[in-house]
Amino acid sequence: MTGKSMHLIEEGKYLAKVEISLTEDGSPWAPALDKEQVRKLDRVRLALRRGDIDAARQEAEVYELKPIAAQ
Repeated sequence: MTGKSMHLIEEGKYLAKVEISLTEDGSPWAPALDKEQVRKLDRVRLALRRGDIDAARQEAEVYELKPIAAQ
């Protein structure tokens, strides 16, 4: 059985919303990520870290964070 989940990654001034698949195999560690899902999160994180927004956008929704001035 599998399910979907969202994972947020914040790197510098960017935030990525990554959809990942969770696997439930009846083990005590379920639900879990398979290796490909972990690699996907790493690819997005590294792309944001090096400023390659186009690469990150291929696997995630990417947002730019801007501070709000205090009044």
